Amino acid sequence: MTLILPKLPYAYDALSPYMSAETLEFHHDKHHNAYVVNGNKLLEDTNLVDKSLEEIVKGSWDQGLTGLFNNASQHWNHQEFWNMMAPKGTKIPGNLESKIVEDFGSVEAFKEAFCTAGATQFGSGWAWLVLANSGKLEVTKTANGESPLVHGGQTLLGCDVWEHSYYIDYRNARPAYLTAFVNDLVNWEYVAAKFENAS
Repeated sequence: MTLILPKLPYAYDALSPYMSAETLEFHHDKHHNAYVVNGNKLLEDTNLVDKSLEEIVKGSWDQGLTGLFNNASQHWNHQEFWNMMAPKGTKIPGNLESKIVEDFGSVEAFKEAFCTAGATQFGSGWAWLVLANSGKLEVTKTANGESPLVHGGQTLLGCDVWEHSYYIDYRNARPAYLTAFVNDLVNWEYVAAKFENAS
């Protein structure tokens, strides 16, 4: 398949004041677009050219095609990331909230674990909420462009903690960015739909 940069599901200024239009313009139009452009170049002449995006990510990981993996995985991560946010965020639907409370003790305990994972990821990477193969919700983190796609389990929520995701708005205050993300930006309806499909 050809990797294609998706349009944002909202206006550039829709996530303000928690994420500025300037951040989205740079992050989506420059950084995400670069993963698409570079990924398409690296995809040529591989045995993955006709595969789905998820198959490209997993296949390039398995085959050690590091350059292709980095770009294809970041493309997948970002496609999800844009949809995992919504203007002013949304309320956690009941079924997912119950599962979060069951597995973490409370919604606040989940948020604390998620923010800690993102804040303690050394260098670039991601914080994730996944439905593990055990059936439990877990918070994980990955370096650089890796995602839970190649580590098992179902990805429900992810937050980009590369500096380009927050530096314009928060400078070096990554914890403040993560707090704003979990409290004010998450599209919980999208996350809940992924949870229902994975359960």
